[in-house]
Amino acid sequence: MAGKGLQDLKQHVQGAAQEAVTAAGASAQQVVDQATEAGQKAMDQVAKSTQETIDKTANQASETFSGFGKKLGFK
Repeated sequence: MAGKGLQDLKQHVQGAAQEAVTAAGASAQQVVDQATEAGQKAMDQVAKSTQETIDKTANQASETFSGFGKKLGFK
């Protein structure tokens, strides 16, 4: 009888340990997912900001050359 009780206790402890490992793994994956999402949002913002800067610079260059052309009598 005592052997059966020990076997049940062993199975209970193993089940609890497996649940703890599963929960820890899920928590770790959630942290990784959140970090990945935050990193992606940051990269998206950098790309957007870079594109806006490129667009502004191109517009300014176009306006500058247009101004030079007008000063030199070109249309």
